[in-house]
Amino acid sequence: MKKRILFVIFLAAAILSFAQKDTTVPLAPPYLRFPDLPPFQLLKVDSVTYFTKADVPKNKPVLLMIFDPNCDHCQHATEDILKNIESLKNIQIVMSTNASFEGLKDFYNRYELANYKNITVGLEVKYFLVPFYDVRNLPYLAMYDKKGKLITTHEGTIKIEAVIEAFK
Repeated sequence: MKKRILFVIFLAAAILSFAQKDTTVPLAPPYLRFPDLPPFQLLKVDSVTYFTKADVPKNKPVLLMIFDPNCDHCQHATEDILKNIESLKNIQIVMSTNASFEGLKDFYNRYELANYKNITVGLEVKYFLVPFYDVRNLPYLAMYDKKGKLITTHEGTIKIEAVIEAFK
């Protein structure tokens, strides 16, 4: 009888040990599990109003760019976007940073981004987007179709032609 009880205890322990979740397998980043344009809140350069997902024009593709105003690659990406703005005129460009507000304002003024109706720049004060996309390199680009579904993402330097092609 003792052997049977001992056998049942070992069997129960074995079953319970196999029922545990394997924590060595990492989960996919949130943007892959939730491929819609994420909810975000950016403090605009006027330091009073916010730009959110609800403010994105309906039925318009979105290029979401996470950048740092002091990053050379981010500056070059912005310059490429502005040089090719005619090809991107039907795309809402949302530029988000977690840098200082002063750095954001300097960047905004240096590139005269107020002159472009399809570009919105803001400070992400809640630090949601960087972990959502698991950002490791800047600039980080997330491209969404006109229904708000993820097309693709890219970290680091990318040719603007590849960005334009992704939206076709």
